[in-house]
Amino acid sequence: MVRIQVQLEKAQHRLVRRRAARLGVSVSEVIRRSVDAQLRAEDVDHPDDRARRALAVAGKYTDPGGHSTVAANHDAALAEAFRR
Repeated sequence: MVRIQVQLEKAQHRLVRRRAARLGVSVSEVIRRSVDAQLRAEDVDHPDDRARRALAVAGKYTDPGGHSTVAANHDAALAEAFRR
């Protein structure tokens, strides 16, 4: 672990201490869990980002023969776009 110094508002400190007491863990553990939860929440794709990526795919794929097969294979095309 890395030791850091963090400053909290009085109300934040009071609430963190209460939670630590209720859970039977240290204040540091409550803060670590809170940081983990926040980082996990930020890692989740925002629906607007997914929609933008999906719309960027529209009209992008064509069949060399001239007829698009994207409608028939839309799941595969969309999956490929989301892997990028």
